[in-house]
Amino acid sequence: MTWSAQLYSSFETERTRPVRDLVNAIPLHQIGMAVDLGCGPGNSTEVLAQRFASAAIAGLDSSPDMVEAARARLPGLQFELADIAEWQPAQPVDVILANASLQWLNDHNTLYPRLIAQLKVGGCLAVQTPDNMMEPSHRIAREIAASSKWADRIGAARHPDRHPAQWYYSLLKPLCAQVDIWRTTYFHPLHNHQAIVQWFKGSALRPYLAALTSDAQQAFLADYLQAIAQEYPALADGSVLLPFPRLFMVATR
Repeated sequence: MTWSAQLYSSFETERTRPVRDLVNAIPLHQIGMAVDLGCGPGNSTEVLAQRFASAAIAGLDSSPDMVEAARARLPGLQFELADIAEWQPAQPVDVILANASLQWLNDHNTLYPRLIAQLKVGGCLAVQTPDNMMEPSHRIAREIAASSKWADRIGAARHPDRHPAQWYYSLLKPLCAQVDIWRTTYFHPLHNHQAIVQWFKGSALRPYLAALTSDAQQAFLADYLQAIAQEYPALADGSVLLPFPRLFMVATR
């Protein structure tokens, strides 16, 4: 199942707020080079370019649709189709931004130190990852996938491993001069329960949907919607508040 820039961007305001908070926390003022790993449709790269207007900014993503959207959005910047798991710059950079991208990769115990090694001394790795694996949105998906109706098709579907804040701090602190780490829960007002389904259809549900036919996808999403409506109470006007915890790290080499 390919990434859809249009589907991802349908919640752009909500998805961009965390990266603004992350980029604003980078303790640097003037830099020469910054890279956005997993740039998506360019919304995070745009925030980075606004903060460091005089820097050379590049974005990488493994999705052709995302890279095409980013190039159309920011024609003055450089965007490359590449696997961020294999990325290595020609020379060390000042800032590496990874906004809601590294959670799709495995082996964080080697990935994060490798990224730190690509920084100049004094440079920053700025990471934001969803920290919602125990939220109803994700728990429900796992439970449906493991049910008798779906287990033979998607019961083995998994997200890559994620770790708690203490794990990342312990990993990064010996490699860095400073590690700033925090967790924020955003409460996003959405129009209805279907909007929650649409949100996660473009992200967290992808491992499940990728293994299903088109008809089966619709059936799975219908089951997911029914369960979501029971877990997230609607407000008087039919709208829903979606709690969304995120983990942030700014590690200075």
